Amino acid sequence: MNNHIFLPNNEKNKLRLSYGYIIILVSFLLFLIASGSQYSFGVFFKPLLNEFGWTRAAISGAYSMNMLLGGCLCIFTGRLNDKFGPRLVLTIGGLFMGLGYLLMSQVHAIWQVYLFYGILVSIGMSAMTVPLISTAVRWFSIGSGLATGIVMSGSGVGIVVVPPLANLLIANFSWRTSYIILGSAALVLVIVIAQFLRLAPRQKNILVSGTDKVTIDTPNVQFQGISFMETIRTRPFWIISLMGFFFLFGQQVVLVHIVAYATDIGISAAMAATILSVIGIVIIFGDIGMGSLGDRVGNRNIIIVIFILSSLAFLWLRYTRELWMLYLFAVIFGIGYGVL
Repeated sequence: MNNHIFLPNNEKNKLRLSYGYIIILVSFLLFLIASGSQYSFGVFFKPLLNEFGWTRAAISGAYSMNMLLGGCLCIFTGRLNDKFGPRLVLTIGGLFMGLGYLLMSQVHAIWQVYLFYGILVSIGMSAMTVPLISTAVRWFSIGSGLATGIVMSGSGVGIVVVPPLANLLIANFSWRTSYIILGSAALVLVIVIAQFLRLAPRQKNILVSGTDKVTIDTPNVQFQGISFMETIRTRPFWIISLMGFFFLFGQQVVLVHIVAYATDIGISAAMAATILSVIGIVIIFGDIGMGSLGDRVGNRNIIIVIFILSSLAFLWLRYTRELWMLYLFAVIFGIGYGVL
């Protein structure tokens, strides 16, 4: 896929153009680190279970707390992003995230898992999604769906790379040492990479896929919208919110338990971790491909198809007992997760 950007012919706009690409790259990398480390929780699940003898419900409850609190905090991090900009928000988020993972290496009681992973890491994760997507979109007018898809595909790459790497570290060292390495990398990389973020100029660039050629000159455009209070009184807002809640609830359950489930039915830990990698690979293509397609045909029909596919994937999982069946599930599941 060839991507082209067209701008009015002057040096100032060329500089804005090139930095738009940098914003996409930086946002992609931050999503890779944040999502990859978060979804590695499933790899650490069995080691925690074996060492402490806690119930699966108790351990997965910390992940549920992470997701619920992180989702609620996105409201506030979005507001902070509007006020202070993405650089400061992501820097603070990286600090909380890295600190949470570092402290996970020292847990000896279940309440500590809830504190370190359920609260600290969730604070860090809440600083990622809204600031990164909104920043990338503001840099591009036409082709914003493609820009968002590229940024979000960082999540898929993170799932491909980080969980197998975490599993390798656990196998060669220990889960505690692995959390130290994971936390140190997240702390340093997120804070350093976040320094390249900046707010978009008033004039937006154009991101166009394929061979389409579009030019636009909007030197003083101001983009209008409705207020937050007006938004929450609309029906589409609540429909989308409820859809996202129930859809993501089922998907996050899978991401936490799929590795443990695979080892329960006799698959090795190393091969079980590759199931997450398959999901991640599909997410990459789903994010980019469907983001571009959404720019052309709209999102409603795509979402309907994805909900149907995801429902079929969960039915398939009910009867899955072999590795190839889990891989097939991962493909269908990954399509749905990547598109939403």
